[in-house]
Amino acid sequence: MSKNKKLEKLKKYLVLLKLSLLTVFSGLAQGNGQVSGRVFNRDMEPVGGATVQSPRATVAAGNNGRFILHAHVGDTVRISAVGYADTSLVVQQGVKEMLVVLGARMGSMEEVVVSGGMREVTRMNSPIPVESYSARFFRKNPVPNLFESLSILNGVQPQINCNVCNTGDIHINGMEGPYTMVLIDGMPIVSSLSTVYGLMGIPSGIIKRIEIVKGPSSTLYGSEAVAGLINVITQDADNGEKFYADVMGTSFGEYNADLAGRIKAGKWNGLIGVNGFLYNDIKDVNRDHFTDVTLQKRISLFQKWELQRASAKPFSFAARIFSENRWGGELRWTPSLRGSDSIYAESIATNRFEFFGHYGLPLKKQPILLEYSYNYHYQDAAYGPGIYLAGQHTGFGQLRWNGQIGRHNLVSGIPIRYIRYDDNTPATEALSGKTKPDHSLTTGLFVQDEWDWNERWTLLTGIRTEWNNSHGWIPSPRLALRFRPDARQTFRFSTGNGFRVVNLFTEDHLALSGARDLSILSTLKPEKSWNLNLNYTRHHNFQNGSWYLDASAFYTYFTNKIIADYDADPTLIIYDNLDGYAVSRGISVSSDLSFRNRWKFMTGFSLMEVFSKEKNGAAKAEREEVLFAPRFTANYAWSYTIPAMSLTIDLTGKTYGTMRLPVVPGDFREAWSPVFTLLNLQFTRKMNAKWELYGGAKNLLNFLPKNPILHPDDPFDTPGGKYFDEAGNPRPDTNPHGYRFDPSYNYAPMQGIRGFVGVRVKC
Repeated sequence: MSKNKKLEKLKKYLVLLKLSLLTVFSGLAQGNGQVSGRVFNRDMEPVGGATVQSPRATVAAGNNGRFILHAHVGDTVRISAVGYADTSLVVQQGVKEMLVVLGARMGSMEEVVVSGGMREVTRMNSPIPVESYSARFFRKNPVPNLFESLSILNGVQPQINCNVCNTGDIHINGMEGPYTMVLIDGMPIVSSLSTVYGLMGIPSGIIKRIEIVKGPSSTLYGSEAVAGLINVITQDADNGEKFYADVMGTSFGEYNADLAGRIKAGKWNGLIGVNGFLYNDIKDVNRDHFTDVTLQKRISLFQKWELQRASAKPFSFAARIFSENRWGGELRWTPSLRGSDSIYAESIATNRFEFFGHYGLPLKKQPILLEYSYNYHYQDAAYGPGIYLAGQHTGFGQLRWNGQIGRHNLVSGIPIRYIRYDDNTPATEALSGKTKPDHSLTTGLFVQDEWDWNERWTLLTGIRTEWNNSHGWIPSPRLALRFRPDARQTFRFSTGNGFRVVNLFTEDHLALSGARDLSILSTLKPEKSWNLNLNYTRHHNFQNGSWYLDASAFYTYFTNKIIADYDADPTLIIYDNLDGYAVSRGISVSSDLSFRNRWKFMTGFSLMEVFSKEKNGAAKAEREEVLFAPRFTANYAWSYTIPAMSLTIDLTGKTYGTMRLPVVPGDFREAWSPVFTLLNLQFTRKMNAKWELYGGAKNLLNFLPKNPILHPDDPFDTPGGKYFDEAGNPRPDTNPHGYRFDPSYNYAPMQGIRGFVGVRVKC
């Protein structure tokens, strides 16, 4: 059957489904007052988590879209889901099987997608705006890990913190990585010690979409969700491609492979994912005798299972095994010199295990979900002659209830989280000299009510109270209001409190900066913040296409903020609660302009001020800009498709404004970065329904930062200084400024222009 005939057949099938929805709400069980069925989108993909409500009960569809609901003939049932138009239907007599197909929401990004029909961005029908990006969106700029792929998003900044080991974290609206919570299928998998490398090995083949919330979300998610959260949603085990492969290589010698597939065993549906990455080509473009990028070998294995239960309640669990070896340092280093003081390098071996899942309790009328996760992270690192061994166990469990009372949509939960951390440093050493692991236990209760006054107004209120064994009880309230004057535009206002229980030794230890030691001046208090956010969205259709606008103004005020002081002592990172306050404020605008002639322009920019104010010795408040927070960013993803050639052209990039950098007294380097742009170009040729080839170039403008490592000539800080000439021979120069080795001056990737080519297969 030809490709056109298949498309015509699919269109006819979808038309029949739409017509059936006008008169049918199936699934009425044999006289027992229950309806069952499945919820799909227009691509016939299950809509997991869709809310199905009757006057008698509320349930959430499982990952496979299945549900069973208590309802009677004549009841009006409402089906809603993130990014889709709500559907209200009447239960009718005599139908045995139900099939619900949700259409795109007016004003959502789904309606303006023109490139291959893929859904790139959706918006939640809620007072809290949620950005949702499909896996296909990130293929506009293929990269070997999720960490790098987030760089093309507005207001989101992957930040490399060390130029030798290339560790990094994710900044949202200019706020540092520890303020961003990263979830996988709603579970807090990537946090604390694992934030350094946890995002590096998630197989892209298992990712369905990525949801991003900007602003405090501690009411629902607890500590760490101060700047916002990133939720990685994995593919459904019973839907999608039976096999998927994406293999890519670059002219710099980077090789990445992603494989995924589905399997079935009786009532169990399984999803398998594998990621492998290899980079073993030493490069030193800036000629400082250090590797520009760490050499890496990485493997990640993922397995997910879902059970089709007779009750249609969810039951799924997943596991991931991750192993990585990386090193960066002087070009002459070899593995036999690991931990020595003759030639400097940072060598890090990481092993990680994750397990998480969901289970709907077998209760007829109460939709209670048990959510659980566990992960173990072990790190064996050598920073020059220093050996850092650390292990962390993290367990999480939560009972969550969703229900409806009249116009009130309620959610509540009881979470508990335990972290055990141990390492070989004085951080976990008892007075006796024996190890004394750090234990953190957090539990609490949260309740949230979404009240639909009418079709135009919605009020959301919520509160969380959380108890931690070190800080006691911490409350976190939340309030949001949505006004929708018509179907084309929405106004949102939200405010809330965020808090963060700090685990410095697992977030910002030697893993982030191998050249400096930590100094903590006092007992650290939990950080707190208050946030205000105004959001406006508008959608407009015109004759040849459509336009979507999203604009936000945000303001976050911090107390007890913990600031890392790099300036007072070049040998230390000094931590203490701020004796003052810190502010993150700005505006963010995103626009999506699509034409039916296959042009698509996605453009956004953010203007930010991120600073702190603290009293000096003269009791006068001094303002200081936060490190690595650009004053503005602009991002773009422009696409054009040529149907006659089955060719799509993607231009993606991001422009960064000036940002404050960590310099030392007498530093010859600039304290502020220049304005720079990272630009990428990709050509994708669809060979047939199963194969596509792609290739292009990254960093087209060949931008490289200057002098990213201070005093690379003497990484061991030899008394009196020691330098080497370009041939690597020592020369007797002095060190008049007293510089010490420091790799933390980093604001852009240390890779210039490079080509890439890859192939994707799906069936």
